Amino acid sequence: MPNTLEASIDIAASPEKVWTVLSDLRRMPEFSPTTVKMVAVGGVRDGAFTVNVNKVGWKIYPTTSRIVRFEPNKAFAFRMNENRTVWTYELEPTATGTRVVETRTVDAKGLPGWLQKTIKVAMGGEQQFEADLISGMQQTLNKVKVAAER
Repeated sequence: MPNTLEASIDIAASPEKVWTVLSDLRRMPEFSPTTVKMVAVGGVRDGAFTVNVNKVGWKIYPTTSRIVRFEPNKAFAFRMNENRTVWTYELEPTATGTRVVETRTVDAKGLPGWLQKTIKVAMGGEQQFEADLISGMQQTLNKVKVAAER
């Protein structure tokens, strides 16, 4: 069963500033090493549908998601339609700015069988795939930090 994954970072900027950077999904390719494009149809809001283009190495593939949590300056999350994973960003005020926690959770049903096979055959297996995801999460948060602290 895939694990819940988490990465976090402290940013020397207010939650409002971090939210402005992080919730602009058009900027996600600037931050995420696996996102080529992310478009929220009708704008970034609770329930919005997103169309995405992703990449892993030379492999480029489309995905879609739905924003399932939208709390300005606090949190947002989107659920990937293809694999039922939920990606959440939570913002917590700190004495020096904001702590951002990014989490990937897997639906209780687990990943679809076709995806489990793809991970095993094309992405080095579950352990390597999850290690790569955690690395990408940390890269994303590091880039959000740089943008928010400007």
